[in-house]
Amino acid sequence: MKTINDASLQEDVMDEIEWRTSLKPAEIGVSVKDGVVTLSGSVDSYSKKRSAELAAEKVVGVKAIVDDIEVKLPGTSIRDDEAIARAAYDALLWHASLPDEKIKIIVDDGWIKLEGEVEWSFQKRKAEESVENLTGVYGVVNAIKVKPQVSVEDINRRIQSALARQASLDAKNIHVDVDGSKVILTGKVRSYVEKKDAENAVWIAPGVTAIDDQLEISYT
Repeated sequence: MKTINDASLQEDVMDEIEWRTSLKPAEIGVSVKDGVVTLSGSVDSYSKKRSAELAAEKVVGVKAIVDDIEVKLPGTSIRDDEAIARAAYDALLWHASLPDEKIKIIVDDGWIKLEGEVEWSFQKRKAEESVENLTGVYGVVNAIKVKPQVSVEDINRRIQSALARQASLDAKNIHVDVDGSKVILTGKVRSYVEKKDAENAVWIAPGVTAIDDQLEISYT
């Protein structure tokens, strides 16, 4: 089994970034201390910033990520706020699963803020994903609230079923507690990827508005 230390972790994260064709390794700096990865440098789009962060998340051994990457748009990608707002509105309309009439778009100096209410957590994530790749965007703040319409017992049952269906997870080592619409995860997983998979499985359940992820990463 490969020994995981800060040096090997840094190398693995850099390799994962290099693997992504949209990114140039020279644009991204990677430093690691006690398993915490800090990303630095500058890129010419917000989507590249997100791609670098997602690349780091996939690497086994990563405990947390600090994203200090700066977005510097080239002149050809700079758009005024009105144009960005129109593009964001059209992007939300494109997805039939999104209640666009309940989502408010605010654009300020290239930053998009999403507000409003949805019934499902995946709708909140999908709304953000729909606008983060738009030309001219420096960043996205997702302030959409999830308003549950199901019982606590139903949330718990659906989460347990979702975890059991995940091939990458050992569900018996993950414990789920539901406090209102907040889900508390405790137990152990084998990697940062499994930790994120557990969170994603929880977010799929209707009515979940927050996750307190207390899962410990154990490599043994």
